[in-house]
Amino acid sequence: QVHLVESGGGLVQAGGSLRVSCQASGLTFRSYAMGWFRQAPGKEREFVAAISWSGGSTDYADSVKGRFTISRDNRENKNTVYLQMNSLKPEDTAVYYCAGGLGLSASTTYTDRVQYDYWGQGTQVTVSS
Repeated sequence: QVHLVESGGGLVQAGGSLRVSCQASGLTFRSYAMGWFRQAPGKEREFVAAISWSGGSTDYADSVKGRFTISRDNRENKNTVYLQMNSLKPEDTAVYYCAGGLGLSASTTYTDRVQYDYWGQGTQVTVSS
């Protein structure tokens, strides 16, 4: 059974930093492209960042470019994807979800929710002004 478990969310002041993590189990992690999405109250879930299974390709929403960095550790004892968030803004407040989709190539990244097969339960990130 596949599990994606997010951690690291919390409350931070505007301008601060936070790193959220997502540990995967039950799948061949190094074969999966991974992504981060977020959902604020009353809004649809939106794409934030994506990384190919090799880690060599990344993609970001315009709203987070230059502030957020996605990375991954494919070692078997890690199987984790990270999202480093800097210069946080109140509008970054949301539940952050990680997702995994089978990668077609070493450079494949997905920005659409429908391209992902597995999802975590989410972790709350709150940025105070």
